[in-house]
Amino acid sequence: MSEKPAILFVCLGNICRSPLAEAAFRAAAEREGLDVHAESAGLGKWHLGYPPDPRAQAVARRSGIEMGDKRARLVTTDDFRRFDHVIGLDADNLAGLRRLAPADAHATVSLLLDHVPGREGQSVTDPYYEDDSAFDDAWNDACEGAEALVARLRGEAAQR
Repeated sequence: MSEKPAILFVCLGNICRSPLAEAAFRAAAEREGLDVHAESAGLGKWHLGYPPDPRAQAVARRSGIEMGDKRARLVTTDDFRRFDHVIGLDADNLAGLRRLAPADAHATVSLLLDHVPGREGQSVTDPYYEDDSAFDDAWNDACEGAEALVARLRGEAAQR
């Protein structure tokens, strides 16, 4: 583990919500001058090696963020040792992560919206089977969670 916080965002296929969360988090951290390492991964194999869904790319692009070079990958047990935080995007992802975490894991496992006061336990909108507006909702959720997580990490860094 390095000195800078390492965050892994996880959804099922790693083509919608988790790459959106990674992109939103990277942008929020950059705006705040917080040096971080961020990645995303999935729990399912369906989209391995694929770029983010074009609708996810479009919603991020409207905020000036390109993420087309990202490729879907699976969560590994080693991720729980390499990252400080492994963050699920919904309750099913969280349950899957808890089952996958090895006994010697040091990563904190949580939901992204657990970091937003008043939204604890809530899921980031799953847009995959919905229309384009659901991608806007997922992006807004991801941005809200990312901003709250960056604020938390800045506070932790100030206490060191």
